[in-house]
Amino acid sequence: MQSFAGSSAPGARVLLVAIVVSALIVGCQSGSTTTGSGAAASAAATQAGSSASAQPASSAPAATSSTGATGSQSGAVAGSVAPGASTATASGGTATAGGTSTTSGTGTVSIPDLIAQVSPSVVAILRADGAQGSGVVWDPSGIVITNNHVIEGVKTVTVAFADGTRADGTVQSADPRVDLAVVKVNRTNIPAASFRTTLPRVGETAIAIGNPLGFEGSVTEGIISGLGRTIPGSASTSPALVDLIQTDAPISPGNSGGAVVGVDGKVIGISVAYIPPSASAVSIGFAIPAPTVTDTIQQLIETGHVRHAFMGIEPATLDPETAQAYKLSVDQGAVILDVVSGGPAEKAGLKAGDVVTKFGDATIASAEDLLAALRKASPGDKVSVTYIRNGKDQTADVTLVDLPS
Repeated sequence: MQSFAGSSAPGARVLLVAIVVSALIVGCQSGSTTTGSGAAASAAATQAGSSASAQPASSAPAATSSTGATGSQSGAVAGSVAPGASTATASGGTATAGGTSTTSGTGTVSIPDLIAQVSPSVVAILRADGAQGSGVVWDPSGIVITNNHVIEGVKTVTVAFADGTRADGTVQSADPRVDLAVVKVNRTNIPAASFRTTLPRVGETAIAIGNPLGFEGSVTEGIISGLGRTIPGSASTSPALVDLIQTDAPISPGNSGGAVVGVDGKVIGISVAYIPPSASAVSIGFAIPAPTVTDTIQQLIETGHVRHAFMGIEPATLDPETAQAYKLSVDQGAVILDVVSGGPAEKAGLKAGDVVTKFGDATIASAEDLLAALRKASPGDKVSVTYIRNGKDQTADVTLVDLPS
């Protein structure tokens, strides 16, 4: 990983990664910033086990990125809905700031009523070192889910519920590649959230609920801004920042692991990251899609680990410096910096210096594109990979295997 640097936020140490896409990533568990290096990546990362600072809650609206975070939302107050559009359409219905609620998807939905319904399923995750994050109740038996970077490096946490009670929690399992974790708490009969089985539509209302900067139960509102998002430059720091939901619902340090909810009352994503104002961004936040969350958490609960397809390469985004270093004739793709001895790529004939431009049907313009395509594949899949070597297009059939533990 990288080294870290930064300073602690006043009044609250929080977990969430903020990425400055150009060259810097600032983390925000408790105080450090870092500049990264590497042939392909232009961003550096600060992970949740490092100290980093969050800006005051009165600063400009923040966006999120995935492994820690900097920045804060404008006017985020615990339990309040952020200023913004008060009406939105979902499945033919309308969500207003004070109408009559409905679960049919065809009428008017009261956002305050919706928040009252969902908030009891959203919790705060408190660490002994003072760092904080958010979580969502998965099962009434005491299963809570959150981001891996929220609990990274610890085995026990305190879970604070919406009713003001607290319970001890034990980290049961985690997966850093998707950035999700399972925590078991010593409490039962807690209201569990419902999760969407499909992706949201762009333009849908998105409501973020979490624990930004220690303000438990804070609520912000926006829309779904995009789907299938990948954060540029993130491949060198975290494989988790691919195939994400983008929202302009303000997400701040401490929202990590919290819920992004639709007007149907179902979780459409788990907050994971934002791009801060220092990167000239305004409200660009990201969440792990609910279908990905469901698949990952079910595997973590059932087996304690998640199966991931493994290709056996170290990819980097092709940039002018890399192209010059390898004397390449192309200017975009995922250049292979190294191959794993005996791995699928080596067995298929791929070598360091090859530039991958296609993975199955997916066009590859960056290392993040390749990671996103690989995320959608399964161990055992045989994938046609197009690459450039010595200025010529070539193809190889790569049989993917399980990611080594």
